[in-house]
Amino acid sequence: MPSTRTLDLDLLRCFVTIADTGSFTRAGERLGRTQSTVSLQIKRLEEQIGRTVLQRTPRSMSLTEEGKRLLGPARQMLRLNDTTIAQLFEPDMSGNVRIGVPEDFATAHLPSVLSDFSRSHPLVDLEVTCDLTLNLLDRFHDGDFDLALVKREPSVPLEGVRVWREPLVWVARDELSVRDMESVPLVVSPKPCVYRKRATDALDAIGRCWRVSYTSTSLSGSLLAVSEGLGITVLPREMVPESLIPITGDLDLPPLHDTEMALIEAPGLSDTAHRLGQHIVAALERSR
Repeated sequence: MPSTRTLDLDLLRCFVTIADTGSFTRAGERLGRTQSTVSLQIKRLEEQIGRTVLQRTPRSMSLTEEGKRLLGPARQMLRLNDTTIAQLFEPDMSGNVRIGVPEDFATAHLPSVLSDFSRSHPLVDLEVTCDLTLNLLDRFHDGDFDLALVKREPSVPLEGVRVWREPLVWVARDELSVRDMESVPLVVSPKPCVYRKRATDALDAIGRCWRVSYTSTSLSGSLLAVSEGLGITVLPREMVPESLIPITGDLDLPPLHDTEMALIEAPGLSDTAHRLGQHIVAALERSR
């Protein structure tokens, strides 16, 4: 008679989370467990199936061939489990939620926040749109979004709840990109863009000449232009990639005020959309 084995979903969830985050430590943070507990759960999973699923060294972690074969079915099992639980205990937590987000913030901070919400509420469909803040505001007031994350000046009152504040810095490939230049070459997004205006206003305030050397509609395009030495740009400090540097020292560049993100909610918001808004505020507060 063939042996019947039942896989432990908690162990599978631990395994999938490690595969998604690429780290025992980050998986533990997402699951609310210590790294030692995560390691123990993977050991229990490997003992249960009699296979090694992760190859670990002091500096790296990768899936074994058995781990790669397990990953897809494990995701399906967890998805079915989570959907079943949601249908039983949260049948009203469903529907479509439309959210507008600036591209840079969506790239750096929001994916894990939205992913956590989707896993917890699998009956909810998220529709995320990335655009410039002023465009997002226009579309929000036209009724295109249930929620919107927008950049705002900390000193200017604006609708919404503040969810993030971070210093802005000048960013370049190296200091030679700016040194001894009569006119500062700027890599910017098209108008209207909050960071573009922040940069030009700051330079105008000290009488420093500037020119737009490169305009890109995407963050990746702007970063590539800066990395090729075509100019400098403005970014939140935590978003500066390792290949670029925040400019410091005496280069006649003015200081930049902090950037602030606010969450705004549409009138008559559904309970589901309101729950997502609460989740975003709480998750970003925890990550500070």
